[in-house]
Formats: sequence, structure tokens, C-alpha cells
Amino acid sequence: MPIRNLTPTTEVPSPSLEEVPLSSFDLFTVGIGPSSSHTVGPMRAAASFAADLAEHGMLDTVASLTVRLYGSLAATGAGHGTMSAVLIGLEGRLPDQVLPAEMETILARIESSGTLKLAGIHELAFREADIALHPLTVLDGHPNGMKFAAIAADGEPVLEATYFSIGGGFIYREGDNRDGSSATADAPIADPLPFRTAAQLLAHCRNEGLSFSGVMLRNELARRTQAEVNSGLLHIRDVMDECKNNSLERTGNLPGTLNVRRRAPDWHRRLREEDPNRDPAFWQEWVNLVALAVNEENASGGRVVTAPTNGAAGIIPAVLFYAVHYAPGMKDADQAKKDDATVRFLLASAAVGVLYKRMASISGAEVGCQGEVGSASSMAAAGLAEILGGTPEQVENAAEIAMEHNLGLTCDPIGGLVQIPCIERNAIAAAKAINAAKMALWGDGTHRVSLDEVIITMAETGKDMSSRYKETSMGGLAVNVVEC
Repeated sequence: MPIRNLTPTTEVPSPSLEEVPLSSFDLFTVGIGPSSSHTVGPMRAAASFAADLAEHGMLDTVASLTVRLYGSLAATGAGHGTMSAVLIGLEGRLPDQVLPAEMETILARIESSGTLKLAGIHELAFREADIALHPLTVLDGHPNGMKFAAIAADGEPVLEATYFSIGGGFIYREGDNRDGSSATADAPIADPLPFRTAAQLLAHCRNEGLSFSGVMLRNELARRTQAEVNSGLLHIRDVMDECKNNSLERTGNLPGTLNVRRRAPDWHRRLREEDPNRDPAFWQEWVNLVALAVNEENASGGRVVTAPTNGAAGIIPAVLFYAVHYAPGMKDADQAKKDDATVRFLLASAAVGVLYKRMASISGAEVGCQGEVGSASSMAAAGLAEILGGTPEQVENAAEIAMEHNLGLTCDPIGGLVQIPCIERNAIAAAKAINAAKMALWGDGTHRVSLDEVIITMAETGKDMSSRYKETSMGGLAVNVVEC
């Protein structure tokens, strides 16, 4: 049987800026922990492969599957739930549509029966042990590579595809554009105010009389109504809150071999006793709590918002908590005012997130943790600076300060688990973001180092960084701390 390759075979030039708009809803998505690049992305890739088979009427011809994981995906896949995510994706489920409890049921069924339902329809023998791992092989394109092949009964391939998980849950298939759009697809609706750099973003602010959130909103309105933007972002806020609240109800240790004790529930009880009326003196304890709670839930494989990644998922919720509870005039504000602040915060944060996606990377496997925690801290600083009344220049300065002091941050998780140093790192980075915003607002917006220069430096630092410190658990804390 001849192979069916649905991807273009010729190299397609990178699309122009206007052809590949990035939305707030690309940067903030609902997913499953513990990793956006190692859990959410592989699940989406596997689901995409299964959907292609179904869409082109190939399912009945598939007798077996081969799945190969490469580089960082293979090196830390066990601790990141990568293989489980692939199985769920092959069953046709997506991270924003499946709950953790459903995943457990599906995985138990696959393990006990030794079969999965490809695209939710076609049953064939395949389980986690059948996934091949190649940790020392890195495919051209990205350290997080995956190869899928569907094989017919005569041993001939029906369909083959290579995918890359490039951070934040974003994926692209070999032959498509790196932004994930098909090279043969119709061009999406262009942004009315496109920007790739902070300089371009600031120029729009000056020319249009808009804030960072205003520019981002103008672009969102090209594809959604104002009501849809508001409800979508408030839904993101609600999932963040639900994630935190779920974590506060859990007890015991986090999953995995490290036996890390959950701290959020005990901290929450203590804070309710010591600070029943939200004394401003306790702001940092509450910020720490939110960051820890979100990331403990992420480490548990819970439902989280990639913001912009799972490993950094606690930073933006923690700083947003500060914005709506401790910013001037917010403590006693009505819900409508808090909702408006939330929307503006997330839009401004997303505008800065676009810069990191355009100019650098948010993938720990590509540039280290500076691309995850660093970018999230920078985004959160921008969102808070805007809520605190900052000018566009001050907001840009806040984002620059936050990233400047996360440059060179490595990704060396102990045991390949998104726990140490990841959980505490979110709390520290949230405090950095708040301090960066406050520092920027004490200035007038002028500063020596631009956000663009810092982002470029981050990208260059990531290229220079040894692969041992880029989500492989082969260096740093991962090898210098005994796991048990």
C-alpha cells in the first residue's frame, strides 16, 4: 500500500507577520498538567494525527501504530506524563476537553486491555510500553520531536507524520509553518495593528492613543466581538481560580518519587487565621500561596491554564490576584471593576507574550526556564503595571526589568518532575514581576535597556546554553540532588 503523506514536501517560506496573528487565546489555553510542552503539546499532536487518519478515511486500514519520542520528550517524558498524554491524544481527546479523572479511566482501560481506540473509533493493540524513547537523538526543528506512523496489515505505512512541541502547548507538523498553521491553508484574518517587536507595539500605542491592552484588544476584535473577548478571558480567570481552589483541597504528597509535600493547604489555613481581613502587610504570603497552589495542582496532572506554559502557570494567576486585591482602589471594588481589570491585565500580558513567541521562545527545552518562568514574569509585570496606571513606556519597562533578572535561568527539574525547583520558582518570579512593575512606575518610562534587547538576549542565551540545562534532567539540580 503506498504511503499517504498529507504534509507538503517542499519548503515553504515563513509567512509574513500579518499572515500569522497570535491571540490572547493562543497564549492562555486550558490544558492538563504537568507540562504544556511535554503533556499538552504531545496530546494535541497525537490527536491531530488520529484526526487526519479519520478525516481521510484511513482508520479501517490501520493494523498497528509506531510512536517515537525524541530528545527532551524522551528524556523527561516519564515525569511529565508524556506517554500518557500521547495515548489520550491517539484516542482523539484534547487537553481542553478531557478532565483528569476521565484520563485516569481511559488510561486504566488501555493498560488492562492492551488496546486503544484510535480516534475514539478504531480499536487496535497499543499501550504505553509500545512508545519508543530516543532521549539522545534530537530531530532537526526542535528538541521536542515526535514521529507517528500508522501501519497496514501488509506492513506498509498508511500515514506518517513528524510533530514538534515548541512550548506553551503549541505544536507544528513537519512541512507546516512553525506557528502551527498549514502551509496550504487559507490566510487567517490579519491583525489591524500587527507587531513583532516592542518598538512596533509602542509605536501603535503612540499613534493610536492606546495602551498595551488596547492594542491587543483591537487585534482580538478583528476575529471576536467585545463580549466574546471579555467572556473568554474571564473564563480563563475562572479556570485559574478553580485550579487554585482544587489544589487547596488536596492533601498528602505530590505524585512521583520525590515525595514532595503539598504546602498550599496548610499555608491557606494559616493565612485565614493570621490575616482574615486581607491586611496589605500579608500581600506576599497570599501571592506565594496562589503560585504554589496552582503549580502543585499542575504537578498533580490537574486542569490548569498555560500562561504561557504549564511550568510557569502559577505566575500570572498570582500577580493577577495581587492586581485585583491589592492595587489601589481594588480591595473594595465591585465585581464589574475587578472583571474589567482582569481583562486588561490579561490582554496586556498577552501582548508581551506575543513578543516572546515572535522573537524568541517559550520552550524550556529550547531556551531553558528563562523562556517559561522568565517570559511569564515579564508578561505579569506588564499586566500589573498597566493596572497600576502605567504608561505604555512604563509597562514596557516593567516587562524588561522582569526578564532582565531571569536571564540565564536553567531548566533542570529533579527526577524529570515539574516540582523542584519549578513550584517555588513560580512564587519567586511572581514577586519579581510585582517588584518590576513597581520599579517601572517610579520611573518615567525611559530606560537604558529596551525590552526588545532583553528578548533577543534571552534567545541568544538559550542558544548558548548547554542542552543539559534545557529540560533534560541531565544537569544542575537534577544530577546533584539525590532523588530519594
